[in-house]
Amino acid sequence: MEVEGTVSKVIYKNERNQYMVFAVEKRDGEDETCTGYLTGIEEGMYILAKGEYVEHASYGIQFKVSEYQVKMPDDLISMERYLGSGVIKGVGEIMAKRIVRHFGKDTFRIIEEEPERLAEIKGISERKANEIGVQFIEKQATREALMFLSDFGITPNLAVKIFNEYGQKMYSVIKENPYQLAEDISGVGFKIADGIAAKVGIGAQSDFRIRAALIYTLNQAATIGHIYLPQTLLLKWTEQLLNLTNAAAEMIETQLRNLQIDGKVVFQERERELLVYASGQYQREKDTARMLLETKSTSRISDDELEEVIAEIEKSEKIRLDELQREAMRQAARQGVLVITGGPGTGKTTTINAIIKYFEMKGLDMLLAAPTGRAAKRMTEATGYKAQTIHRLLELTGGVSDDESYAGVRFERNAGNPLEADVVIIDEMSMVDLFLMHALMLAVAPGTHLILVGDENQLPSVGAGNVLKDIIRSGCVPVAALHKIFRQEEGSAIVENAHKINRGEPIRMDNKSRDFFYLPRDSVRTVMEEVDALVSRKLPAYVGCKSTDIQVLTPMRSGDLGVAGLNAELQRVLNPGNPRKKEKELSSGTLFREGDKVMQIRNNYKLEWAVYSEKGRYKIEEGVGVFNGDMGVIREIDDYNEEVVVLFDDDREVRYPYNLLDELELSYAITIHKSQGSEYPAVVLPLFSGPRILLNRNLLYTAVTRARKCVVIVGNGRLVADMIQNNDEQKRYSSLDVRLTELYNGGF
Repeated sequence: MEVEGTVSKVIYKNERNQYMVFAVEKRDGEDETCTGYLTGIEEGMYILAKGEYVEHASYGIQFKVSEYQVKMPDDLISMERYLGSGVIKGVGEIMAKRIVRHFGKDTFRIIEEEPERLAEIKGISERKANEIGVQFIEKQATREALMFLSDFGITPNLAVKIFNEYGQKMYSVIKENPYQLAEDISGVGFKIADGIAAKVGIGAQSDFRIRAALIYTLNQAATIGHIYLPQTLLLKWTEQLLNLTNAAAEMIETQLRNLQIDGKVVFQERERELLVYASGQYQREKDTARMLLETKSTSRISDDELEEVIAEIEKSEKIRLDELQREAMRQAARQGVLVITGGPGTGKTTTINAIIKYFEMKGLDMLLAAPTGRAAKRMTEATGYKAQTIHRLLELTGGVSDDESYAGVRFERNAGNPLEADVVIIDEMSMVDLFLMHALMLAVAPGTHLILVGDENQLPSVGAGNVLKDIIRSGCVPVAALHKIFRQEEGSAIVENAHKINRGEPIRMDNKSRDFFYLPRDSVRTVMEEVDALVSRKLPAYVGCKSTDIQVLTPMRSGDLGVAGLNAELQRVLNPGNPRKKEKELSSGTLFREGDKVMQIRNNYKLEWAVYSEKGRYKIEEGVGVFNGDMGVIREIDDYNEEVVVLFDDDREVRYPYNLLDELELSYAITIHKSQGSEYPAVVLPLFSGPRILLNRNLLYTAVTRARKCVVIVGNGRLVADMIQNNDEQKRYSSLDVRLTELYNGGF
């Protein structure tokens, strides 16, 4: 049996098992309720579904879909619905009716071959007629790709991404190496690629499939921070991914050796354990170590001269440096590369400002940068010097890199075109992953002073590597560690408690300080109610800021007090629905509304941005690249152009096509991991329950140190004590320290 028509509404969708209930409006105008375990069904699609009618105990007769395909409609009513669905910008339901009423079944041919005739329709100018024709032709290839990919269970949004990435080459990629999709396209995992491979005839035990699974496993390990994997773990994870019998272990190991022969992976033996690196990661780590040591030169400056300058800076800036800060200044003046590390309130900012003053007095050119726009903005405010993101410092472009290890990312500043500066200062180094550190080192010319600043006790970078900790651990690069706590003398319980957490000591939760509070609550509902009240009413008045400036942090993504649950509730409270505010609902159920606080959740090196003047709306600056953790506000939802306009914290405006909205999520509440490098007037931390692996000391320390004026913990105080005692951190396989030590001991 068959049902043909337009998907008018997705009634229910289970994201975990892909079970769906949806309505199909048939040619006769009647709705048919359809069900099935399906992927790719979205509202507005015209489909031909095959299956059978079944009777549900509660909901009656339903059509159970076994397979479907996307089609182009060929009757007048379906043509109207298709054109009015928003597939062509500027053509709504009323205009679609006029067009189809005028041209009948010849509508699609007219639009494609004689678009100028659309001007015969009232309300369509010649210019608009030609625009509609161009869009229709441009979308033809996309429509064909969507139809082709729907046979493999790929959603329309994902199909558009795939086609935009490969163009007509998509068909050969699908047929010859569908596993390439998992490497190149966000949203395509190994399982999707594997399903396509099975349909094009690639066997479950094929060498091709096993090699792809090994590379995919290494790449996935990088997404959770690992530079390499022990061979035993790599083989175990790959075997689980392939879902083969135990007899396959030997085949997997054979293909791993073949990847080594082909130069795709590198083996290293350490402490009787065999480690496996993707060759690009191994080379990147090795090159980064070499370049760091090459930068490690020394300048001969007398002690007397330095002490004179330090005294002069103290006098002019009206500050008093302690001995650790003075030693940091001496090393900054003498060393080619220096790490400055310390916790909150230990005087890092004062030290950096004094160092900047020293280099300024020497007449040296300086560049300041940080990993995120928010961190760069903080650095600018703290130093008075313009700071920018590392990506902007390195001049990320939309071009393609010749270096395979950069996966198509191109920086204009590199070894052939280094940064024009005598001093480069990078803040929030705990956030910098190996990829970005390698790109930075390529652009730092010999003889440049490189100063790396960060708190080694913060969470490691979201990307692969453990750069700051590894550099410090190696002992091969000069480190100035600041220990004296200055802000504690000012009565800051945030600083006092942060250092106690770091030492594993109980913290003050007696509500006797001005900036650290604990509000016990005995249920998820009462925790949520208190979070609502704090963010919407209590804290804005207390700390003197807007509700949207206050950040709710949570250890978890799922659950009632995870990111999704908190965001839905906080959106309801802080940005409720309003007829004057446009909305866009995604098939996943996420609702975006004008005025919503949002965050980019993955790196997109191709997305364009622009900075505009306050008046006149002319461009001051433009570029490409929006990155994981960037936060902003939805300024506009533009249904005509099918775009969502987001203004980010560093004044960059980005226009997101609807098919890229899965790269955004609401950010009234975010995970603690995503808060790295940011600082907020106040932080609200709901803690009630959760898995031990997520609730550790490092996570609590990071959350508390994100607050500038106030921290409020809501919920279960015993959980706070448990987190302080839980010093287990997820193992991160990185080895920059090993590479540094090898080169240093080799007489570098």
